[in-house]
Amino acid sequence: MSPRPRRLPPAQLGVGWPDTPFEDPVGEVARQFALNVRDAIGGRTIRDVARETGVDRTVISMLMNGKSWPDMVTIANLELGLGRKLWPHPPTAE
Repeated sequence: MSPRPRRLPPAQLGVGWPDTPFEDPVGEVARQFALNVRDAIGGRTIRDVARETGVDRTVISMLMNGKSWPDMVTIANLELGLGRKLWPHPPTAE
């Protein structure tokens, strides 16, 4: 089995992470996710959110800074721990 091809981190798929919309649709979903996490954190510290969600603070920081892609377990733990949906759903093709 050949190794999975290396992906660029989300922040490198466009310019102005996370405040400027991306043309790349996958990068845009990741950007929206980071904005949703930032909004859900509000005034709390990342350390507090890490305790609440069970997600390592370094992982949260890397996701918010666009340096890594979240996995399904991380997304689920953040959504459950923060009590809200974070993963954006792109428009469906018609």
